[in-house]
Amino acid sequence: MTALILDLTDIQDTQLAVVGGKALHLGALSNLEGIRVPEGFCVTTLCFQQALGESAVLQELLAELATLQVGDRQRIVDTSRRIRETILAAEIPAAVRKAVGEFLSHFGEDLPYAVRSSATAEDLPYASFAGQQDTYLNVIGKEAILNHIRKCWASLFTERAVIYRLQQGFHHSQVQLAVIVQRMVFPQSSGIVFTADPVTGSRKVLSIDAGFGLGEALVSGLVSADCYKVREGEIVEKIIATKQLAMYARQASGTETREVDAQLQQAQALTDDQIVELARLGRRIEAYFGCPQDIEWCVVDDSFYILQSRAITTLFPIPQAEDEENRVYVSVGHQQMMTDAIKPLGLSFFLLTTRAPMRVAGGRLFVDVTAQLASVAGQTRLLQTIGEAEPLMKDALLTVIERGFVKEVETPQRPMPVLQTPEYDPSIVAELMESRENEIQALQQRIETKTGDEVFSFILEDIKQLQASLFDPQSIGVIMAGMQAAAWINEHMEKWLGEKQAADTLSQSVPHNITSEMGLALLDVADVIRPYPEVVAYLQEVREDTFLEDLSQLEGGQEAKDAIVSYIQRYGMRCVGEIDLTRTRWAEHPAALVPMLLTNIKNFTEGASQRKFEQGREAALRKEEELLQRLRQLEDGEQKAQETKQRIDTLRHFIGYREYPKYSMIHRYFVYKQALLREAERLVQAHVIRKKEDIYELTFEELRDAVRTQTMDYDLINKRREAYRLYEKLTPPRILMSDGEMISGAYKRGNIPAGALVGLPVSAGVIEGRARVIASIEEADIEEGDILVTAFTDPSWTPVFVSIKGLVTEVGGLMTHGAVIAREYGLPAVVGVERATKVIQDGQRIRVHGTEGYIELL
Repeated sequence: MTALILDLTDIQDTQLAVVGGKALHLGALSNLEGIRVPEGFCVTTLCFQQALGESAVLQELLAELATLQVGDRQRIVDTSRRIRETILAAEIPAAVRKAVGEFLSHFGEDLPYAVRSSATAEDLPYASFAGQQDTYLNVIGKEAILNHIRKCWASLFTERAVIYRLQQGFHHSQVQLAVIVQRMVFPQSSGIVFTADPVTGSRKVLSIDAGFGLGEALVSGLVSADCYKVREGEIVEKIIATKQLAMYARQASGTETREVDAQLQQAQALTDDQIVELARLGRRIEAYFGCPQDIEWCVVDDSFYILQSRAITTLFPIPQAEDEENRVYVSVGHQQMMTDAIKPLGLSFFLLTTRAPMRVAGGRLFVDVTAQLASVAGQTRLLQTIGEAEPLMKDALLTVIERGFVKEVETPQRPMPVLQTPEYDPSIVAELMESRENEIQALQQRIETKTGDEVFSFILEDIKQLQASLFDPQSIGVIMAGMQAAAWINEHMEKWLGEKQAADTLSQSVPHNITSEMGLALLDVADVIRPYPEVVAYLQEVREDTFLEDLSQLEGGQEAKDAIVSYIQRYGMRCVGEIDLTRTRWAEHPAALVPMLLTNIKNFTEGASQRKFEQGREAALRKEEELLQRLRQLEDGEQKAQETKQRIDTLRHFIGYREYPKYSMIHRYFVYKQALLREAERLVQAHVIRKKEDIYELTFEELRDAVRTQTMDYDLINKRREAYRLYEKLTPPRILMSDGEMISGAYKRGNIPAGALVGLPVSAGVIEGRARVIASIEEADIEEGDILVTAFTDPSWTPVFVSIKGLVTEVGGLMTHGAVIAREYGLPAVVGVERATKVIQDGQRIRVHGTEGYIELL
């Protein structure tokens, strides 16, 4: 049986549930040679349970708290306050009082102590719980210490701690509190060491924040701190703050904030020798725990004491490599307009599909571009390819090249090949699409006859056909023809006529764009439903995916049901984040379409689909006539007009096909998914897994093994779920280095108004209106004429585009889906706008400059 109280040096690494995260780590460090930790003891969670477990009032209040959600703010305030009052009024059991007294008599009862909370859900890899519970400094006397132990227990139920647990998905009964009682040390200086740079993510740069006096003021943000950066044992940067205030211990008890002596306010809080020594200690602690650490420290008479160490939970993981060479990784998510974390099954399918040298980190996909950066020719090709799609990535890669991070290998200098796109008959687009549709139809029929391991073999064979279609030279050639025509038009119209982004208007309402057709088709579904008020009222109350079952009982319900079902049969494989095979599709969650349908019913009248398409086509024809007429007035005008007409025809014939290959891939993914879910259902029936969705935590091969062996490792599934919880909170970088550094690019343009947000212009025009800052389609309450502001859009957002008049995203490039559809619908759009959803407020009036690439906040 575990003792009620443990000396820090007696804590075992298996006792998290007894001592909490903070005490667990301090216990380990107390036994590490060369590391000083102030001596003390831990009042374990057993004491917490003994003191509070038998209170009927407390149990009743905890049951009430368990029913509350994050949004129940006032009830959280009231209930948590009553819980704290109950705890503060509770008696500390005699056995606990006696044990605390015995330890104090050993250490010195009249000495000053720090009394610090240590929760069992604290300093975890996916949730730090930093600052959620209370710490008390310079506490003197047994009764005062016992009282502050009780205060620490009560701090488990502050409003901030309760809300944090709700946000992190922790039940309140899951978390217990231990309390650390340590001898006070009275430092000259104190602060925090991050053994990886918390801003750039570099694991080679150690960052130190330092100030005078007690560290509590610095940790809580009350005072400014020096910042020192150390790389491989050398100080590489020092920022000396003006340190006007510091926190010190009072002589009686408690703490106070005092003004720092004038001559010290701009002095270094640590000497250079101390900085280097602290960096060495930080690296030692990091090596012991096996991951980058956030360490609280203080210095007393030139000796360092460690007060806390926990994993840094905000760093983006580094892809695993087979060697120690410098490597550079480019985010796939930023190119695919899907920067969310992807589950293991989804990752493995993308890895099976691609031919690029892919790596996985933080639940995201990255391409290893190290080999391309190792030669001048490779750099040129990479910059050209990425620069057209994502200028921020290009700028970040230029930074990497300028630093010489990747060693160049001497290669024979060969001239860059001039890519000649063959001339295609326009009919090739319909032929390619028909061929892919036939392949998918055959796939659907054949896969239904497979079971067990046959399914996996069949999918692997079909993925070869998928790859062949994705990398088909004709298919790529058609896409390149459209893209090159757009680039030629933009370049030459600006050169000859001074007109920017001319191809944007010319791209409106082109044929064969499967994604824009999807948006217009939902307008047609709205036309079917609009005449039936009873159906519209019913849809306004829809929450469950079973709504189609009862729809036919209403007047007009059968017509509405047929229209929705027909739409789902054509487009039901799509959803937000669709490159992740595990994401719920519209066919699986048809209620996701209802908010967009209701928006269309409200904002449009019958025939809007055809009108919108015709308006776009006429705008494109007018632009074509205008450009050709202006060109004919120039020197060699007839020739210029003839060349331009050829490019316009090429653009309009082929640019719409750009969206089809991804649609075809996603359609195949959905067929694969349905087959795998049938196998998952068999695993559920055989009691191998608990629910079908458990298979999403496995890779393709792991799932295949589970089907073969009829066994499942739930420890692995639980670990994957925990990892995913962490990955969901991380923001992936555009460019990631093998030392963990995240490189950000910047737009380099002049003539931007002060205060404007800068991005990439992808669809010409200037529009002013109300910003709707939206995180997900299902909350998209759009009025016609709103400007959509969101993190990223993929094809599933297209039905929303029919209602908006402008687009702003944080992620994207010239040829990503949001940009393509914005041009097709004639919406001014700026993408790649850093932190747009944070800076722009929902409902704020903004002006989008789609031609120049910036947003004004009005």
